[in-house]
Amino acid sequence: MTTSDPDGALAEQLLRLTRRVHRIQKHHLELSDLGITPAQSRLLRTLSHFSAPPRMADLAERLEVVPRAVTTLVDGLEAHGKVRRVPDPTNRRVIRIELTDAGRATLRELHRARRSAAREILAPLTDVERAVLGDLLDTLIGGTTAPHC
Repeated sequence: MTTSDPDGALAEQLLRLTRRVHRIQKHHLELSDLGITPAQSRLLRTLSHFSAPPRMADLAERLEVVPRAVTTLVDGLEAHGKVRRVPDPTNRRVIRIELTDAGRATLRELHRARRSAAREILAPLTDVERAVLGDLLDTLIGGTTAPHC
């Protein structure tokens, strides 16, 4: 790392960490043998945050992808019984996506796999370092300035 471009060096470290996080999460997802892809797991997690079954367009917007990508993901999850398409109660032309019992069970396994991956990633850090990292990440995610550590 060079000190002449500290922001560039930090950006590279963040990219490397992101790749490592994805790689470790993918490994833990494969170990859990759920038979779904990381993109499908992201859709399931997103779906679980809606208070009522969303439309495909709502999912696409929340995931920041094109609607066609959501259709492909839903097709795969539906084929494995994780989600189902249901008609909108007020407009029969609208289709909504809801979790099935199998989908909720898969979400519980996903949460376990993610926690396991997080433990692996954070293992080198002390409790104090984890708290500082959490504060720094909150700052970066929220775009606010953190107090000096």
